[in-house]
Amino acid sequence: MTAMLPSRPRGEDRATRAGEVVDPDTVLTRPAVGAAPRIVSTLRLPRRRRGREIVAVLDPVRARPVAGDHPGDHQRSDQQVVEAAAERLTAFLQPGELVAATDDGRLRLRLRREDRDARPERLQAMAYHAVEALESLDRREDDAPAVLDLGVGWAPVTRSQDAHQALEHAASAAAESVRQRDLQPRQEGHHLRVRRPRIDRWSTGNQVLVATVGAVVVPYLALVALSLVGLDLSGVLYWAIVGSLALTAGMIWAETSHALDPPRPTGRAGERPRATAVIAAYLPNEADTILETVEHFLSLPDRERGPGGRGGLQVVLAYNTPFHLSVEEDLARLGEQHHDLVVLKVPDSTSKAQNVNAALHVADGELIGIFDADHHPMPGAFDRAWEWIGDPEDPADVVQGHCVIRNGDTGWLARLVAVEFEQIYAVAHPGRAALAGFGIFGGSNGFWRASALERIRLRGSFLTEDIEASMRVLGAGGRIVNDPGLLSRELAPETPEALWKQRMRWAQGWFQVSLRHLGPILRSPELTLRQKIGATYLLGWREVYPWMSILTWPLLGFLAWRDGGLDLSSPLFLLITLLVTVSGPLQTLAAYRLATPEVRRHRRWFVQAALLNLVFYTEAKNLVNRVAQLKQLRGEHQWVVTPRTAGGDA
Repeated sequence: MTAMLPSRPRGEDRATRAGEVVDPDTVLTRPAVGAAPRIVSTLRLPRRRRGREIVAVLDPVRARPVAGDHPGDHQRSDQQVVEAAAERLTAFLQPGELVAATDDGRLRLRLRREDRDARPERLQAMAYHAVEALESLDRREDDAPAVLDLGVGWAPVTRSQDAHQALEHAASAAAESVRQRDLQPRQEGHHLRVRRPRIDRWSTGNQVLVATVGAVVVPYLALVALSLVGLDLSGVLYWAIVGSLALTAGMIWAETSHALDPPRPTGRAGERPRATAVIAAYLPNEADTILETVEHFLSLPDRERGPGGRGGLQVVLAYNTPFHLSVEEDLARLGEQHHDLVVLKVPDSTSKAQNVNAALHVADGELIGIFDADHHPMPGAFDRAWEWIGDPEDPADVVQGHCVIRNGDTGWLARLVAVEFEQIYAVAHPGRAALAGFGIFGGSNGFWRASALERIRLRGSFLTEDIEASMRVLGAGGRIVNDPGLLSRELAPETPEALWKQRMRWAQGWFQVSLRHLGPILRSPELTLRQKIGATYLLGWREVYPWMSILTWPLLGFLAWRDGGLDLSSPLFLLITLLVTVSGPLQTLAAYRLATPEVRRHRRWFVQAALLNLVFYTEAKNLVNRVAQLKQLRGEHQWVVTPRTAGGDA
């Protein structure tokens, strides 16, 4: 099976120890950098230090959420278990670093403060090692909580924040990490500067203006100004634009060609074990669809057990709501009628990620499928997913299926999105996976090995928690497969406003992931050169291209100003323009060929989508990406849900 943990450091099997186990007070009194191995008698840090340090708190708790309005009680490991875990963690510490087990069952660490990007990577690795140690040491009875929630908090030791203050902030951050249930290192302290920009319709309007008019006028004026002082950069910009268009068109053609032969399960997996379907819902937004969705899951043949008692399907509805809704009573009655249905209210949740993470405490399947509240997976979906995950020779950790729009007949926008989803899930995702050597988890209709999901978790601090989790799976050496034959049907936004909000959240979430993970992925020893190139295009180029594409207009304007007119007779320019123009319809044609039958029978939808992409939709998506980047850089991090209503079939 694929390892989901960072590799052990060399020499660990020889029980070498770089760090040291000390008592909790010593963690606060002895500096970890450039200090002799002795206990300092004063609580103050030495004035002169030859390095910077952080104090970290690891808070291991186990809790089983219960139905109703109250979360389950936290349980901590025995003191002897935590002390033994501290001993094991010394193998992962650097010389002079300290770890201690506290009387209340926590781990306290004093670590070197590395560069900004390395800190979360190092602490994340330490968290995984701590989970591994605690799970191997703490053997629980069958009726005890099985899933470990590890809170990870840290704070730096600075001139304005001594070790004791850093400990308080680290403990507070660890408590928030426990509430999120995502194993994510968090920091608090005086050093943090939190931006809270004012957000209104004018802020979005200004961003759109900057991303359109500003992105054309400013480069044009810069070209003119530089030309007036004798520096003509139009040639450089011309070749940059030609190169970017050629690269993008070439990748579209390459992905399309690789998607024409979609991957299929090998059939080597044995009988499927018990599986769990996790439906994550924010009920005020999905009250109209949730009963229909739950009833669909309860009707799936996947719930039937095999002759040996294996198989079967547990359905977990993990939801949050800020106020009581009448549909909760209907859901509770369904839970009483079906023993395989768990209706789990997560009262402290504010995100889909928290709902999914909470569901892990009640999930009893070895295979876990994650679905949004409007999804209707095909019969046999869990069996097909197990063919990938249970393959004894080349097992996958995650399988992403093909999401199909089922309300395409409700309007022109839903039809456009229906075709777009075929381009994404039937062409782009499987083609890119075959080309780059890795797939991505798309947030819904995704199936996980339970142990992998317990280790990776989803993180609500990212607007696209699915893509962020995908990058951590990839960085840990895991395998994600995209299977276009694994179908689930969902609802498309039916109004431009709803679609704008959805795509804005997606685009900003992708930008967050790019900022956080592109560097670590490129430095990862787990990935091949092919995968790193694919990740660079996926996370890097997708953020650059929307700005490159719009530079064509200021370049044309400058050439018209400089030459008194335009000469578009350049063979290369015409060739690249033709290549880019044809790429979109080519992908649409491939999507038509590979689409599901209920969508492919609407040929007119594909023709309309190809024309709309040429006229405005492609540039509209580029605009969304540019605005999303401006929002992220401004510090706007709003989660906006996509409104849903009950829908029909395509």
